[in-house]
This record gives sequence, C-alpha cells and structure tokens, in this order.
Amino acid sequence: MAKHDYETMAGLFKIKRYSDCLFYGHLVLEKTLKALVVKNTGAHPKPIHNLSVLAQDACIELSKEDREFLAEVNKFNIHARYPDYKLAFYKLCDLDYTKPRIEKIKALSKQLWQM
Repeated sequence: MAKHDYETMAGLFKIKRYSDCLFYGHLVLEKTLKALVVKNTGAHPKPIHNLSVLAQDACIELSKEDREFLAEVNKFNIHARYPDYKLAFYKLCDLDYTKPRIEKIKALSKQLWQM
C-alpha cells in the first residue's frame, strides 16, 4: 500500500495538488514504518500516525536529520483537522515549499524500503 500511495503522491505533485501530495507523503512513510515495526519486532504497530514514534518502535537507526524530518512530516497529516488549519497549510504549500519535502520523502521512503 505504501508504494500505491507513493504513486498517488507523485501524481498529485504533477497536477500541483501540493497539500494533498504532502498528506500522501505522510501516508507513504507511515505505512512503511508500520511495515518495519512488524518486520523487525513481530508485533502489530500501534494505531498511531506519529512517524517519530513509529520509527522508534521499528527499532531502526536514523540520522538526526531524518528524525527531525519525520517530526516535520507529522504536520502533513491534517486530512481530518480543522478547516482553518487546513487552509493555512494549503496556502503554505506552493512549489517552493513542497518540492524539497517531496524529494526528501521519496529518498527516505526508498531508504526505508531497503531495510
């Protein structure tokens, strides 16, 4: 499912749906980290969306930069939050904001898929 969401993320980026693209980027990392929890521990992942906690639960080593990035990506999981917050995020998500973050999500997800 993470790879399916990855394709959706890439498609949304192409049609300039930047805030939705970043939301799907969060899903890509969340599902990948949950798969790593299962793979590395044999346990079911917690029913949470916090990428930092999921990375810790997956018992993987990440750089400080990657851990900080996961904390930032947590903010992209706003699909069900308040309209004012969503509007502010939507306005923030132009090409200059989104492109480097999507590139980092792509790189990090590919790194995690190799673990």
